[in-house]
Amino acid sequence: MNLKTTLQEDNAKLDLCRRQLDVANVTKNHEDIETLTTQINELTMKISDTKAKLQSQLSEKAQKIVALKFNRALSKAEQADMGKLKKSVRGLMVVHPMTALGKEIGVEEVTGYAHKPF
Repeated sequence: MNLKTTLQEDNAKLDLCRRQLDVANVTKNHEDIETLTTQINELTMKISDTKAKLQSQLSEKAQKIVALKFNRALSKAEQADMGKLKKSVRGLMVVHPMTALGKEIGVEEVTGYAHKPF
């Protein structure tokens, strides 16, 4: 399963458990409070592990892209016709500054990375 979907599902479960814990606190049901707090702790640990895995995958991908020999900022015309550009330059990786990968690399404008000059 994809790590992002796992993370979303775990966050949804965590929200549900927190809401149920609020209800259990109001009704003062001690058994439910104990089970929900343990579930919340387990989900919190699982979420932090998943986030760490996602971050390591992102770092690996960023290192691979930065290791490519040639890079340059893409003009607006090239950005407008991205399909033509990708067909003419095989193995082109385009990184946008607003994505997680772009933030990881530290790109300030849309940049293309490739093995050959383009």
